[in-house]
Amino acid sequence: MPPRLGHRLTRTAIRRLFWAILGIGFILVLGTVGFHLVAGLSPIDSFYFESMLATGQGPPFALTTDGAKVFASIMAFVSVGSVVSTLLFAVGPVVRRFWREEVDRIEEGARTIERELERHL
Repeated sequence: MPPRLGHRLTRTAIRRLFWAILGIGFILVLGTVGFHLVAGLSPIDSFYFESMLATGQGPPFALTTDGAKVFASIMAFVSVGSVVSTLLFAVGPVVRRFWREEVDRIEEGARTIERELERHL
């Protein structure tokens, strides 16, 4: 049975995850407030619009003013880039560690099979 994830996360990994969530939260708040002020959307519509941009799904509905369209264009670049980079920052080292452990386990299994074959030949 594989070890539980909680036992394998280091303090650094937990800290990285905290900062990633904080960064994504900041982008969501910035976009929500911006769309509320610039586009005149309700807070819920603003949050929904920013969420769709930040996850790369694109705008859920058309904006009516040029200022709102420019803000949406800027937030699309900032949001997607921020979400991707913060997730890679937080999750990348953990994934790399698990990947390395699995590769080591598979290589050890291959070495064991080679030794067994050599003994039988």
